Amino acid sequence: MHGYYSWRDDLPDAPPSLHTMSHGESFNALLDEVLDHPHYVSGLACLDEPEAALSFSSTLRWLASLDRMRSRGTQVICATHSPVLAALPGATILELGDWGIRESAWEDLELVRLHRGFLDAPGRYLRHLLE
Repeated sequence: MHGYYSWRDDLPDAPPSLHTMSHGESFNALLDEVLDHPHYVSGLACLDEPEAALSFSSTLRWLASLDRMRSRGTQVICATHSPVLAALPGATILELGDWGIRESAWEDLELVRLHRGFLDAPGRYLRHLLE
């Protein structure tokens, strides 16, 4: 992202620099200014773990934006570890693991099962990690 942000800074009539923002703020600005901008009508967006820089509420915001992008004709390919982003209604979900690649329903995803397990009983996980 650093290289992309520097490239943007060198453009004629460059938009405000993303280098001056926090990691999450810069991702949200990129979403607003480029990916989910009304003039970005169609195309392809390839995202690699965009949730890495985001709070829970920002991840929800990205989910809504991904849905708007899709409704405008943008094809979105998103690699994620986020059960929130994976919950996008109508998304085709491909799960990668020791088994290879398989199409999955959201509720059958390993990442959903693991997040639910932790949220239901953090102590089960923490006792093994914090001994």
